Amino acid sequence: MSAQLIYDLVPLGAIIRFSDGTPRPPERHRKKLAAWEHRNSGGRLIRKQAERRVGNTVIAATITLHAGDYGGGGVVVLRVHRTFSVDSDLRFVVTERPRGGAVRVLSRSGEDAELVYLASRAGAEAWLQSHGYPDAVLDEVTADAPAADVMEGRTAA
Repeated sequence: MSAQLIYDLVPLGAIIRFSDGTPRPPERHRKKLAAWEHRNSGGRLIRKQAERRVGNTVIAATITLHAGDYGGGGVVVLRVHRTFSVDSDLRFVVTERPRGGAVRVLSRSGEDAELVYLASRAGAEAWLQSHGYPDAVLDEVTADAPAADVMEGRTAA
């Protein structure tokens, strides 16, 4: 599926894989493998940003994936996010949707919200108490089976 379909249909919190369709190079070709891994990876969908205008320039809508955290001893030193334009030539696949009943902790309300945590209601409330996002919003995930079926290329029966 395209990045535009991810933007239009997939809820925040979904696990997304992306690929350019090329085969994985052998392990011995370290530089080629690193370049391939840069264009063939995945992450959790944490943000959808609408198209915007800056002066005379139009910036296309984007999706952002949380690719991973790096650190040690329970301390995150580096958080890796990957942002893609809806015009991206990569192919995207939804590998997991957030479960119904889970609660998303969003950094703020509105269209420009970013997912900062996903858990059960009790887990989300506990996390929010210990991490202190003053404008955070709790958003419960609801199941939308027909939309999920259309997203995967099936028709609802």
